[in-house]
This record gives sequence, structure tokens and C-alpha cells, in this order.
Amino acid sequence: MSPPVAEVVSLGCRLNIAESETIRAMVAGRDMVVVNSCAVTNEAVKQTRAAIRRAARERPGAEIVVTGCAATIDPAGFTAMAEVARVVPNADKLAPAAWQTSAPPPASFAGHARAFVEVQNGCDHSCTFCIIPQGRGASRSSPAGAVIERVRALVEAGHREVVLTGVDLTSYGPDLPGAPTLGLLVERILHHVPALERLRLSSLDSVEIDDRLFAIVTQEPRVMPHLHLSLQAGSDLILKRMKRRHTRAQSVALVERLLAVRPDIAIGADLIAGFPTEDEGMFADTLALIADAHIVHAHIFPYSARTGTPAARMPQVAPELRRERAGRLRAAANAARRAWLASLVGTRQAMLVERPGDRGHAPNFASITCDAVAEPGSVRDVRITGTTDTGLIGSMT
Repeated sequence: MSPPVAEVVSLGCRLNIAESETIRAMVAGRDMVVVNSCAVTNEAVKQTRAAIRRAARERPGAEIVVTGCAATIDPAGFTAMAEVARVVPNADKLAPAAWQTSAPPPASFAGHARAFVEVQNGCDHSCTFCIIPQGRGASRSSPAGAVIERVRALVEAGHREVVLTGVDLTSYGPDLPGAPTLGLLVERILHHVPALERLRLSSLDSVEIDDRLFAIVTQEPRVMPHLHLSLQAGSDLILKRMKRRHTRAQSVALVERLLAVRPDIAIGADLIAGFPTEDEGMFADTLALIADAHIVHAHIFPYSARTGTPAARMPQVAPELRRERAGRLRAAANAARRAWLASLVGTRQAMLVERPGDRGHAPNFASITCDAVAEPGSVRDVRITGTTDTGLIGSMT
């Protein structure tokens, strides 16, 4: 008889991925499915419920436990699902007692080419569309020493790329002694873990990129040339109604400064279509931001009204118009991405191999399909010979 197998289903952000690996280590060997939920949109909540029902069909008899933001915001709703044995709130999800174990073993990220390290959690801001602070709580930072030791252990285990994650990554540090910044943390990681080959940062709030962090991401070759910015919109009035802290001009100026110093940086961004009160002119400003901010990795969402947020009480854009505008944003983003990919033909890229055989990502996070088999986790020099609609084609010869 086969031994019990614990499964962890991770939805949503990279922080959830990092936390899921720690949970996986704590529940190993049990007949259990843990669904680590997301609540960023209504669709994410639907996907969480679908994952629970799928787990019940595929693993009859397994204990199904739900954690994460959706479960924390609506514990009663998930507890009421017949498939769910219990709900673990975010505040307890990494506590050994929640999983009936002693000290949690370190997450191994076995089978993953890159590893994720949580350095910050929670958020002190109050964007009018966002429900996540209700699920994650106030901003809090991990001590630099613990982060450095975690990165060192992952590198010693064979990981050549590490991603720093957080809910609001650039808010790292003010709650710690001496109020260190994210830039200082990155400097210390690179200094104390010289064997780390590739360091990647998850989503950043553009207004919080200070001079120290700017210098590191533009001048340090071990920091990957790929920044994902939480821009959300290209209209100043919509940004104000979102309660964002930056203007359109500030975002564009930051990108221009980045590219002037490090031209190979690839810019990603989150963009919301159909935010309440958005008219065609405001949407046009967001559409134009794809070109103006050189966005080649776009995450585009039609606005999703979340009960309990101020934006849900604002005059709403019709759902079909939100979807139509999101489609127009995606079309523009896809065109910009294809042009950028075409510009990379003929270059050489250091591909981190992520899947068995021939698939991975370049430092700029362009996906690559190669013509030769390579070991997952290895970094291979690849000559770019062509493109697909979504990525690059490379050769190891």
C-alpha cells in the first residue's frame, strides 16, 4: 500500500508559493490536501473554491484544509463547504501547531529551479480596490540575518536563483531595529552569500524605489534585469481614486531612468481595466502607458469589486466594458511583448532551465524554449534564434 501523500495547492502570489513550500514540509506524509487560497479578485476566490472541489473529487478520503487570504477573509464561507475539514488563517499558516508538528523543517523547493524567500508580509497602505490587507494584516519584515541564512541554505542546496517576495516588498524594514531598507537588505544578501548567482525581486511599488535600491538594480549584475512595478493605472485621477501614491509622470520618469542606466531591464506591471468612474479618456491614458513605460510583462485584470473596499461603493463601470477594456490592454501588451521579443533575436541569454529538457527563462524573464536537453536548475548559455507569440526560441550550439 502506498504511503499517504500530502499535496499543497498554491493559488495567487509568489508569497503564497514561498509559504506553500514551508507548509508542504510540515504536512509531509499525511493524507491531506492544503489549498493555499487567494482573494485578490472575485475570480481568484472562485478558483479557490474550484480547487477545493477538485481536490475532493481526486483525493476522496483526504483531509482538505484551506488557508490563505480568501479563507482568512471569509472563514465561515469556507468552513461551510462540505469538502473542507478546517480553515487555518494566515496568521497561523506557518505555525507548527496549526499542522500538529513541532519545529517546521525548512522549505526545500525540491523540484523547483528557483526558490522563493519571504522577507515581508502584510501591508500598511489602503488602496481603495484592495482586500489583501484584511487577509494579511499590517506590514512586518523578516530580520536580515534570518533572510541571509535562508538564502545561503537554498544556494547550498543547489538553487542558482532566489526570488525575494512580500505583499509590499518595498516597504521592508521600518519595523526592524535601525529601520533598514530593501536596498540595504539586497546589498547584505549579495555580500554575505557570494555564491548566489541570480537574485530576483518580486513586485515593487515604484514610488518606494529609493536611490540605494535604484543603484543596485541598475548596477549589480547578479540582480536580474527584470522589475515588476505595481502601476495599476495610467490616469492620474484614477490613481488618486485608487489611493495610489504615485503619478503617471513619476512612473514614466522612473522607467526612463532605469533604462538609461541599464538598457536591458525588462519592465513588468500590474494594470487594472475598468476601475470605478473610468471613462474612455482615462482608459486611453492607461492604454498609452504600455508604450510610455515600456511594459513588456503585463499582468492585466478587469476590475473586480471586493465587498468591504471603498472602490466597491464607487460608481461602477459595466462588467462587459471592463472585460472589453481588459482585452484591449492585453492586445496592446501582447504587441509590445512581441516587438520586444523580436529585438532579442541574435542575442545570447543565460537561461535558467526550469522544466525537464528545454524550457526556462532568461535574466529578463523572457521565456525560452531550446533545442537541446538540459538539467533543471542549470544555467545554460543560449543563442536566441527566433520567437513565438509568447517567448523566445534558443539554441545551445
